[in-house]
Amino acid sequence: MTNPFDPKTVFLAKHAQHVVLIHFPIALFISAVFFDFIARWTKRRGLADAAYYNLLLAAISTIPALATGILAWQLQLEGQRLKGILLLHLVLGCVSTALIWLVWWLHFRVRRSDKVPPIYVFAIELLGVGLIALTGHLGGFLSGVNGPG
Repeated sequence: MTNPFDPKTVFLAKHAQHVVLIHFPIALFISAVFFDFIARWTKRRGLADAAYYNLLLAAISTIPALATGILAWQLQLEGQRLKGILLLHLVLGCVSTALIWLVWWLHFRVRRSDKVPPIYVFAIELLGVGLIALTGHLGGFLSGVNGPG
């Protein structure tokens, strides 16, 4: 049995980093959407600021999450051609990452003009939440959490 506190076990596991890091952009993006919704409803600038900074951190945290996902593919599957759920998970992960960055950029542009983001930005945010949920659901199957994996 391996020691759970052994640095080799922690840092050199074939996929452990991705499984841990992926929760940051997911939680930050969902909380940003929640803050944006409440900020629109109450018209409070502080909540809009919280939404913006959560979006910024979510976008930044997608970089290591995406990188460790690709590394897990290269290390665990030795770079072989992807198919099925794993391919769909990778594609949706890339699209989710792009969507998170898009939402942050839209908020960044609106923030510079000191206006309220248009309602279509909120629609894109909701689309992002759904897409992230689907991507995470597929990742759960791959890790064995949601079923055989």
